Amino acid sequence: MNRFLLILGGVVSASGLFAQEPVDALRYAWTVPGGTARQQAIGGAMGSLGGDVSATFVNPAGLAFYRTGDFVLSPHYRFNNNKSTYFDRTENRKDNNFTVGTTGFVLGSGSTRKGRNAAFSIAFNRSGNFKNNLLYRGANNQSSYSQRYLEEIGNEGDANVVSSSHPYGASLAFNTFWIDTVGGSTNGNFQFQSRSANLLATGLLQEQSLQSWGGINEFAIGFGVSMSDKVMLGGTLGIPFLNYEREATFTEVDATDNPNNKFDFASVTENLRTKGAGVNLKAGVIFKPMEQWRLGVAFHSPTLYSLTDYFGTSISADVEGQDGLQTQSSEFLNEEFGNAPGEFRYMLATPYRFIASASYVIREIADVSQQRGFLTADVEYVNYKASSFMADSEDYSYDETKSYLNGLNQAIDLAYKSAVNVRLGGELKFTTFMVRAGAAFYGNPYKDINGEKGNRLNLSGGIGYRNKGVFVDLTYVHAMTRDVHVPYRLESAPYSNAEIRNTNGNVLMTLGFKL
Repeated sequence: MNRFLLILGGVVSASGLFAQEPVDALRYAWTVPGGTARQQAIGGAMGSLGGDVSATFVNPAGLAFYRTGDFVLSPHYRFNNNKSTYFDRTENRKDNNFTVGTTGFVLGSGSTRKGRNAAFSIAFNRSGNFKNNLLYRGANNQSSYSQRYLEEIGNEGDANVVSSSHPYGASLAFNTFWIDTVGGSTNGNFQFQSRSANLLATGLLQEQSLQSWGGINEFAIGFGVSMSDKVMLGGTLGIPFLNYEREATFTEVDATDNPNNKFDFASVTENLRTKGAGVNLKAGVIFKPMEQWRLGVAFHSPTLYSLTDYFGTSISADVEGQDGLQTQSSEFLNEEFGNAPGEFRYMLATPYRFIASASYVIREIADVSQQRGFLTADVEYVNYKASSFMADSEDYSYDETKSYLNGLNQAIDLAYKSAVNVRLGGELKFTTFMVRAGAAFYGNPYKDINGEKGNRLNLSGGIGYRNKGVFVDLTYVHAMTRDVHVPYRLESAPYSNAEIRNTNGNVLMTLGFKL
């Protein structure tokens, strides 16, 4: 833990023009991808089953099971609920949203006399959903948010430098008197103190409010080919488009009603918008050792993103006796850039993924209408600490940026670890009507630096109808996530996590037509 905080402290102290944190890398990697209602009903296990456009995004070898073609459209609606606990106090926040999931088409070439077949897909998938609404509150007598600004200043003793060189943090806190000089020190050799940290003996009331929007929408071109009745190969070129927006406000208030202790409240609001696009490759093999068995292996390359952040910060503070309420924003200090929001371009590589899977098909024959069901399971390995930030070669301060991001990558290595995800499900088929059920477990990506733990469990079920070239699938997925949110980290004082218990329900429908 001490090594992590030492590295992270160095990153924070050098981050006057940057906005990245280790959690940004995890956000874009620890996702539960969308899929058709059929795929989601069986826990998302599509590594060896095939015969669904979702195979484009899991194991494209599964496209080779197509003899004709499909067109599908998959809208879905999510009910989201966050239960957050911070210093033994619990708060709830809810929000709902509508999105369009896996949509696209597959065209198959039909079987040849030697059992060979090829299929081609063009599809869209919602591979990450960032819509969230989070709130937590608690009484803290251990640390103050403002102490992160003191650590950001470090040993700097010049008040003029402090007032302008940290436009997204310590400068705003200093100019609004949330942090101030210690009496008796002189310019060039100033010492600094936090107005709110001086009141920890009586406690501080703290609140974090966070709203986020956006997602990752991936466009993909897939290809699958059966080399024989037993071996299928496939590949996918994916182009994900990422958009993430967040507004986070942290407030701390004097827990007493004393009007003369030089602190009433302070609030910091941070706005971030990240957008960009990336590229990735997926490749897979499905092997049928016996007619009823299908074994699959797939590899997902890292996604290489080119991203741009637009960010800004504002602080308001009332420290009683310093001319009342004071407010300042980072845009006010960015005169060099025309008082515009901060902007930073960079590259991000997400972790690679390896998937092994198996399916057992009841009455496996070429005429799928005569099949009676299946059982299927995927095991996925993801190395979350393999995420890596890289400097954009066009960055005007390339060497400085590269050094900063190298420190951030070291913090990622210390904060996260690899994890195993398991997905399984099955289907029973009654001529034109099908029932399905599934489950998926996504393992803990954290190394437990400060008590961080996380996992996700999805339970799902659905029904399907297929007749005369038209099919409709309906699915409900109940998702339960255990996670943490860290409002701030400190090297010199204890800090606390908020424990997050998220539950959400997803109602999905896929409408499809045979081509």
